[in-house]
Amino acid sequence: MTFNNQVALITGAGLGIGFEIAKQLAAQGAAVLLNDIHEEVANEAVAKIREAGGRCEASVGDASDINYIQQMIDQAVTSFGSLDLAIANAGMTTFGNFLDYPVERFQQLVALNLQGTFFLVQRAARQMIKQQSAGRILLLSSVTGHQYHPDLTAYGMSKAAIRFLAKTLGVELAPHQITVNAISPGATLTERTIQIDEGDFQAQWERITPTKRPATTADIAHTALYLLSPLSGQVTGQTIIVDGGWTATSPPPVP
Repeated sequence: MTFNNQVALITGAGLGIGFEIAKQLAAQGAAVLLNDIHEEVANEAVAKIREAGGRCEASVGDASDINYIQQMIDQAVTSFGSLDLAIANAGMTTFGNFLDYPVERFQQLVALNLQGTFFLVQRAARQMIKQQSAGRILLLSSVTGHQYHPDLTAYGMSKAAIRFLAKTLGVELAPHQITVNAISPGATLTERTIQIDEGDFQAQWERITPTKRPATTADIAHTALYLLSPLSGQVTGQTIIVDGGWTATSPPPVP
């Protein structure tokens, strides 16, 4: 797969899965506009990609802010000439018992996971249609949007909604030659998850995942690049689970 002459915008990409997708896209020729809410994190990520020979520019801001979303679209077009690939990766995970879950945390979760995703897709699709060019849009869901996980009711609800968004927009945007798909990662080793439970995250998921290991960010990025490439032109409205088989059995981790 090659992404020469393609321009990608990816939110929440300073670390973790988002950064790995951005890095792999740039390594295969795409020009990447990399968003993160933290300026230092965004700049460090861009520097790493540039050091490896990739074309990348930072966009620092809140991916749930509708005005800022349009600014990102405009920046991608101004800097690189078009927008061909849009990846709605920014999101937040909040744990909490359903009966005690506070409204303030719920509103933050919905603003980023749903509002940010919905309007990034809307504004990216408008730009692709304006260009009269085919496009690829990718959303990040989660296995918690498919299966029960303790203390993730609100988060899982938001990720289930993202799956449905991909399904419906895959149909709605198909006449414009824009595909919309989602990935549902399972437990994935990132800077954040490695610190969960004082290092026991990896050991727990090794025990309960059929492949005997949690995913890496590269596992998720490989699937992302397929869905963003010409090889997936007849795939739209779908969600691909990348979880080592966990959803087939779904034992919860020990609290």
